[in-house]
Amino acid sequence: MFLNTIKPAEGAKHAKRRVGRGIGSGLGKTAGRGHKGQKSRSGGFHKVGFEGGQMPLQRRLPKRGFKSLTKGLTVEIRLDDLNRLPVDDIDFLALAQAGLVKTGAKAAKVILAGKIDRALTLRGIAATAGAKAAIEAAGGKFVE
Repeated sequence: MFLNTIKPAEGAKHAKRRVGRGIGSGLGKTAGRGHKGQKSRSGGFHKVGFEGGQMPLQRRLPKRGFKSLTKGLTVEIRLDDLNRLPVDDIDFLALAQAGLVKTGAKAAKVILAGKIDRALTLRGIAATAGAKAAIEAAGGKFVE
């Protein structure tokens, strides 16, 4: 077999439909477009979902739900994760270097999950009320 001898399988290809080429072609005169109307004209166009002036389906149905633009910008950090970090002075950059913050995140918030048993200083990181109490109970503090 050579590249210059390769052909499609028998019956795989067929001639393109030629419309408007006389009565014998089966698609003469109106060329399969029917009689009159917007779709029969050249340039006859209407936008997707257009229903001839009737209120379109996507506008008849009620709006539902909401897609947050800020979802994913704040990442949650567990107390266990903070406990495993080698440094005691923690800011957003330290969390990113430890791999706790995914790319695209803009802020971090500590949640009450797990235990903490060492004093940490958190700089510019938010925390839930329970997490804040747990960190302060362990001797840690928050610096804005």
